[in-house]
Amino acid sequence: MAKVDLTFGKKLKKYGAIDFNACYNCGTCTAVCALSTEMDSFPREMIRLSVTGQSEDIKASLKPWLCYYCGECTTYCPQEAKPGELMMSLRRYLISRYDWTGLSSIFYQNLTAYIIAFLLVIIAVVGIFLSGTFSKESFMHLGHYFEMIAIGGVFLIILLPNLIRMWRFTLLSKNINANIKHYWIALKDLFTHMFTQKRTLACNDEKDNKVWWFEHFILVIGYLSLLFTTVFLNWFGTKSLVVISMGYLFSAIIFVVTFDFILRRVKKDSTKTTFSHFTDWFFVIWLFLMGLSAFTVRLFLDFNLLERYFWAYLIHITVLAQWALIIVPFGKWMHFLYRSFAMYFDKIAKLAKTGQH
Repeated sequence: MAKVDLTFGKKLKKYGAIDFNACYNCGTCTAVCALSTEMDSFPREMIRLSVTGQSEDIKASLKPWLCYYCGECTTYCPQEAKPGELMMSLRRYLISRYDWTGLSSIFYQNLTAYIIAFLLVIIAVVGIFLSGTFSKESFMHLGHYFEMIAIGGVFLIILLPNLIRMWRFTLLSKNINANIKHYWIALKDLFTHMFTQKRTLACNDEKDNKVWWFEHFILVIGYLSLLFTTVFLNWFGTKSLVVISMGYLFSAIIFVVTFDFILRRVKKDSTKTTFSHFTDWFFVIWLFLMGLSAFTVRLFLDFNLLERYFWAYLIHITVLAQWALIIVPFGKWMHFLYRSFAMYFDKIAKLAKTGQH
């Protein structure tokens, strides 16, 4: 008999769920969902599991990640049960279950804790600079080393263990008989979905959805490219015109696209942007600030103004530290990683089930 959590509904509301108990199981959400199949009848199945408090079954499921939230289910729900927002809240809940530190659970449910964490990062960065231990030049070198250490540290200490927990919950616990070849074959799906998110194009053929997909696509490429340019090509320290131009381009892409995302959330002109969790706002605003502040710092460097306006670098490194230490491991950024691996694990499960070799 499945274990029932009688308080699960209250928990989900802390993760952003809205009125999902109004669902009377009519099946409209599944009928209008372009991604729903006989095997993946979401969001209806996830709604029933949520209403009945079967949290362990949800923890073992990949289906919340297979949804790209086109908003059709919420638009056509006759009871206004907001199934799209439920799927989004389930993804936040799952992130908290994968996270071995427990910090994701705290941050997703508590805006005050999130703000305190951001303030602590500000105090730490400004405190280190004002201590007088480092000159402006050496402080920038320290910032560059921080970027490299943060990438490796966050991945090895937080992201990798969490992915292993996700694998254990969703594949290992189900005793899926997958072999090494299945894992190898499915790698194509991992990288395809990670870099293109092409599944969202199957949601509908409307122009707005295609624009939304394209903006996300170039944002992913721009973000990863700026990360590579800044960290590995040392954008702030290089004299190469090619590298400098690349950095300007990628940072411009980030703040232009994210500015459009911010406007969409402010206008609430589609189902996708009607409801926003506070972590959604932090994600898009801080990504915008990352691109804008990086662009500004490099511009000041090229016009020999950074020494005079060093506050620009302090803002940039503070935004970067908040991004690397809070948003990436414990916020909305994790959707990018977990959704990609959910597609990967789902492909492995299907290969194992069909016995493909």
